[in-house]
Amino acid sequence: MTASERRMVVAQADCPARRVPDGTPLTIPMDTFVTITQSLGGNYTLTYHGQMVRVDGTDAAALGLEPQELNFDAPGDDRIHEDQIWHALSTVYDPEIPVDLVNLGLIYRLDIDQDQHKVRIDMTLTAPGCGMGPVLVGDVERRVGKVPNVQQVEVELVFDPPWNREMMTEEAQLETGMFF
Repeated sequence: MTASERRMVVAQADCPARRVPDGTPLTIPMDTFVTITQSLGGNYTLTYHGQMVRVDGTDAAALGLEPQELNFDAPGDDRIHEDQIWHALSTVYDPEIPVDLVNLGLIYRLDIDQDQHKVRIDMTLTAPGCGMGPVLVGDVERRVGKVPNVQQVEVELVFDPPWNREMMTEEAQLETGMFF
């Protein structure tokens, strides 16, 4: 399915979702018709009872779709491994730009508190007025929360320094046509 295709599906099981743009959790009941309006980065944006909602790709089986697997090797100790956090972050995509948050340069800071099994992340948005902020924060919390030994994820949206295209990797700039 391309990002622009629309199609209707029926929920095969109760499906966790978050309302766009405020990120309020909700459940799409089994046997409910929904329209997929976007599939990007393994996540799905749907229309459900006239509302736009977001379903994490790891829950896609509830919609009868192939779920996105997010698996990590067991670390063999009780520590949080930074490379696994970065991997989790690289699976979160901007809902409008087909590039992950890491390559977009939206992750400003990552701190790991090994004693409390807590991860703190400062991130920004491509524009301060972006209405998808709460949804992206929820995506980050959910994906990073799947990393072994992570018990708490704290995400703060910051806007200093303001994001600009030079913060993107060269690959992301090329993919989006912003390399010049």
